[in-house]
Amino acid sequence: MTTPALLPLMLRGALQSPFKRPRPTGTPPPPPGDPARITELRIRAEHLTAFERVCAYPTTRDELPVTYPHILGFPLAMRLMSARAFPLPLLGLVHTSIEITQQRDLSPADTYELTVAVPELRPHHRGTEAVLVTALRPTGDTGETPVWESTSTYLARHRTDTPAPEEQEKPDPIPGGTEWRLAGDLGRRYGAASGDRNPIHLHPLTARAFGFPRAIAHGMWTVARCLAEFGAHGPVRVRARFRAPVLLPGTVTYAAQGPAFELRSGKDGGRVHLTGEVTALPR
Repeated sequence: MTTPALLPLMLRGALQSPFKRPRPTGTPPPPPGDPARITELRIRAEHLTAFERVCAYPTTRDELPVTYPHILGFPLAMRLMSARAFPLPLLGLVHTSIEITQQRDLSPADTYELTVAVPELRPHHRGTEAVLVTALRPTGDTGETPVWESTSTYLARHRTDTPAPEEQEKPDPIPGGTEWRLAGDLGRRYGAASGDRNPIHLHPLTARAFGFPRAIAHGMWTVARCLAEFGAHGPVRVRARFRAPVLLPGTVTYAAQGPAFELRSGKDGGRVHLTGEVTALPR
């Protein structure tokens, strides 16, 4: 498995960010064309185990967790978003949603081809949204449908003339739930397992530099932890929306009902951090 070094990519993206100015009005520019690719990706057992432990996935199941391919594609996503051709500043990009479709169980013993592409930039009422598609297929598989695919949206905030959609009512809390106490070092532990060492997740001082009162949990950790608790695996479709950051240390409540799950904090389900749903697909 060969991946680009993340720190130089993040530094390059950070240095270029002040010189990138998203268009305040009109149609966004075209995204970069060619996808980033790894053709012979092998799963390292120690990397997988570290990810499973920090997200509370069972380490006894001989399959990849549903969100694991996303972090395998993170270095490629960083390569694309830190490139000069990518028109949005890397600093300040906010991960707003993810949809994952997994067609079958994914074996840690298989060799895979992984691609990440930016097929679309689109206007948003708060700025410009970049769409990133990560696809995983067994090496040598020429089928049109990947065995695993995710579509993520990342928002660059700026002035825009795009009208805001009608405000939706805040969803009612799912009854019951399980309380999780999150340690202050969670961002550092997930960063070590995932490779995402964005400073907003690592320490209160570096988080304050970006406007947060203290470090915040990775959005993808919140999804992974919820899916581990939900028991999502096998052929499945997951949709999740990131609504508000989770401060560290902190206490949140996970709840699920039918296909829906959520993460909240505060009294009486006050602040919604994450909402989503899991749909089982036929085998």
